[in-house]
Amino acid sequence: MTAQIIDGKKVSQHILTQLTQELQKRQTHKLRQPCLAVVLLGDDPASAVYVRNKQRACESIGIKSCQHLLPASTTEAELLRLIDAMNTDDTIDGILIQLPLPAHIDSEHVLERILPDKDVDGFHPYNLGRLVVKKPLLRPCTPKGIMTLLSYYGVNPEGKKAVVVGASNIVGRPQALELLLAKATVTICHSATRHLAEEVAGADILVVGVGIPHFIQAEWIKPGAVVIDVGINRLPDGQLCGDVDFEGARQRAGMITPVPGGVGPMTIASLMENTLKAAVLHDKADDLSVVANPL
Repeated sequence: MTAQIIDGKKVSQHILTQLTQELQKRQTHKLRQPCLAVVLLGDDPASAVYVRNKQRACESIGIKSCQHLLPASTTEAELLRLIDAMNTDDTIDGILIQLPLPAHIDSEHVLERILPDKDVDGFHPYNLGRLVVKKPLLRPCTPKGIMTLLSYYGVNPEGKKAVVVGASNIVGRPQALELLLAKATVTICHSATRHLAEEVAGADILVVGVGIPHFIQAEWIKPGAVVIDVGINRLPDGQLCGDVDFEGARQRAGMITPVPGGVGPMTIASLMENTLKAAVLHDKADDLSVVANPL
């Protein structure tokens, strides 16, 4: 058996096409162009690539992109003042702080400074709390994108055993909440989990985000399972790979995401959805049929 490839590029393009149409409707109805503000500290090459990709996505669908490129020496107080200014700027709908931040800045403090209704990354405790109580508003982008992939490929999590390997606030924890909301039976595995292979072997849906190349071995995977690989790692030869042994896993899984081209494009598509959603919230539009309601 060879697994069906879950094509994140194709699905993300489908979403971006829909968003383009919704943004054109906004223009027709003379509604304000949504704006995403992105802040990048320092000159980390990977972060710079991610920011460029987000800018291109904005430009391709009609969202205004505003960038703040700051030196790595920027103090936390300076960054917080910039966030405060963007919070009060009515022309800005979404604020994104590109992670990781320099070591001298408290990331949690910074992320909590963003107003929840401008938190298009979905990292603010308010937005995570909304997900906990089953009333999501702005959802973390990568888990949201994964749920979109599952839906697009006809994978219904209800009643299935889902295993999430990795417990980060960005992916693992909100992913578990998303799957729980979809009525899966969810197990979260982390660095202290015993008998990890046995946990993985029971998964109908497996989501992995640990940042370790080929960490999940092919023989651990249940035949026919849906495998979502969130990891993106650069090997010494320059090639990119995920956290799952892709070549081995595709011989056992029913469906699997590639790296690159799987989850990554969906994260950006979800960010665009969240930015438009934030604009809708700010418009306080009476007729949501006129504009997009990505959630």
